[in-house]
Amino acid sequence: MNFDFSDDQKMLKDQARKVLADKSSTKAVRAVLEDAGTSFDAGLWSAVAELGWLGVSIPEEYGGLGLGKLELCVLAEEMGRALAPIPFSSTLFYFTEAVLLAGSEAQKQAVLPNVAAGAVIGCFAVSEGPGAPSPATLRCTFDGAALNGVKIPVTDGDCATHAVVLAKEGAGVSLALVDLNGPGVSRKTVKTLDPSRGHAEITFTNAKAERLGPAGEGWDIAERVLDRAAVLTAFEQIGGADACLEMAVDYAKNRYAFSRQIGSFQAIKHKLADMYVANQVARSNAYFGAWALSTEAAELPLAAAASRVAAIDAYHLAAKENIQAHGGMGFTWDVDCHLFYRRAKLLAVQGGAAPVWKEKLVQRLERRNAA
Repeated sequence: MNFDFSDDQKMLKDQARKVLADKSSTKAVRAVLEDAGTSFDAGLWSAVAELGWLGVSIPEEYGGLGLGKLELCVLAEEMGRALAPIPFSSTLFYFTEAVLLAGSEAQKQAVLPNVAAGAVIGCFAVSEGPGAPSPATLRCTFDGAALNGVKIPVTDGDCATHAVVLAKEGAGVSLALVDLNGPGVSRKTVKTLDPSRGHAEITFTNAKAERLGPAGEGWDIAERVLDRAAVLTAFEQIGGADACLEMAVDYAKNRYAFSRQIGSFQAIKHKLADMYVANQVARSNAYFGAWALSTEAAELPLAAAASRVAAIDAYHLAAKENIQAHGGMGFTWDVDCHLFYRRAKLLAVQGGAAPVWKEKLVQRLERRNAA
């Protein structure tokens, strides 16, 4: 079994790296992070749309390129490497996947071409505050036509035009598709550790919405969306972790202490080796997840949980040790280490924190072993 990407996919990866190196430098990331009135880089978003990246996994009949999930994995890794300050993951990993999985033909025709064109920015509203959400804890309600309740925090909810919302409907849970620019929707920006990715508190007051998927099946559909997003987010985290490793290696080669490169000292060597091993473990799990995602394999739930857990651990370690490898300089505002640490901490809780995914991994391993 060949887990490597094809030549065409590697070409897409190279193109993405060049474009993002030019348009999403750390200077551009800092501009978004430091500007309280800006939640994403609109220029980069337009460029990504023009390149067709927003439609890479959307079928051609809905205005996309129809390439597939592996190409989306490739782009996810490069987005993570560049710390791209755009709502790429919210729109494609969550919102688009939900519409593709559960949307009616009319909903797909209405929404997906606009996603591919960059006109629709999507978000996935599940959380309602601290703690892992569950059907029993949901307070947001949907009556088949209108939404009522509060979702917080919603990643990219401050700039999104549309949302897929998880809400109670009668005795069950359903998904609702809502235009966030319509009546009955109010938003308030939420501050997070990483201001280069916007977050919001969204309040729905009899907001007009339409059901996405069958009534009462929202939780199961949401779980499937989260599994898909977990694999894609793992690639984003690996991109960031590899960038941290490269930064640390470069600094260790060029920083001298006691007339020696600091990379020659055993303590630094061990840090770099640990980062490399964790990154490779995460990559192997993510490749398993990419295969399962692209083939709709039965192993996808297990592969998704393994990918997510390994990637969270790898990115956190890489971001932390990158700061340590830079010594006193690593803690300063002028050095870029903190940008990756912020993103690592943010992605570690987006779509479910590590304890949630570790519990899922254990449960799925037990089910597989009992079969």
